[in-house]
Amino acid sequence: MPGFWDDAERAKKVQKELGRLQDSIKGWEDPWAELEEAGLLLEMASEENDADTESEVAALLPEMEKAIEIAELECMFSGEHDSSNVIISIHAGAGGTEAQDWVGILLRMYLRWAETKGFSADILDFLAGDEAGTKSVTFIIKGRYAYGYMRSELGIHRLVRISPFDASGRRHTSFASVMVMPELDDDIDIAIDEKDLRIDTYRASGSGGQHVNKTDSAIRITHLPTGVVVQCQNERSQHRNKDMAMKMLVSRLYELEKEKQAEQQEGLHGDKKEISWGSQIRSYVLQPYRLIKDHRTEVEMGNVDAVLDGDLDSFIKAYLLWAK
Repeated sequence: MPGFWDDAERAKKVQKELGRLQDSIKGWEDPWAELEEAGLLLEMASEENDADTESEVAALLPEMEKAIEIAELECMFSGEHDSSNVIISIHAGAGGTEAQDWVGILLRMYLRWAETKGFSADILDFLAGDEAGTKSVTFIIKGRYAYGYMRSELGIHRLVRISPFDASGRRHTSFASVMVMPELDDDIDIAIDEKDLRIDTYRASGSGGQHVNKTDSAIRITHLPTGVVVQCQNERSQHRNKDMAMKMLVSRLYELEKEKQAEQQEGLHGDKKEISWGSQIRSYVLQPYRLIKDHRTEVEMGNVDAVLDGDLDSFIKAYLLWAK
């Protein structure tokens, strides 16, 4: 196309979109080609009574089924930023030390999920609990359609279990809020006036010894008009922490604007639903029975350990179908 490279920024965006579409097509074509090849192998094995080849084909089927399920999931990603990386913040709610431990459990669940997808993850900010667990944590997951997958997790998550912190062995209910934002491209224009920002520096927390940052490199940015606070302590460089914190602020303000528009739309339809401590999206019950239930889609899973170990795809797929 003549003049395509004259506009470098536009060319970069087109190339990025082209790469995403090519990956999607490949995600469909590869498993179907493997399935066709397996079918031919099975046909030959049956004709020749070749039990070894039949077993080989049978062993391939679970991986092919998994690849096709992923391709089916990705067909549901039609949102503007579904293909973006995702920034997730988890905050302890009601429940004290038990709730702070719950934040740590959720963090591990999401990191394990990212690992199974071959995605990378980095902790951006971490505030340890008073006695145990985590008061709040912010992290980024980088991978294809990371935000598309993880937007299913936005909301309040409820845990019911016998608390390991209760000497009497009583059952406790704890809550944690999960905030999910896309990592926006630099070409997304969100107007932020420098006068509206308060920027504070502080010493990054660490696990002790050589891991404790000796300089005030961590950054906290407060957006005064909205009260939104973001902070980053992942990098040793104050400048890089500030850049990441600004990205987080842009993403949060973008999400706030989307929420405001959604509320206006819901108001017109008389169907406004607020996220609050009493309206959890999912319950994780470990006592007196073991069951995880999503209250939006009604999907339930009894294999609690598998879910807490990162097996979230059943909930994600059901949410994407429900949201459509």
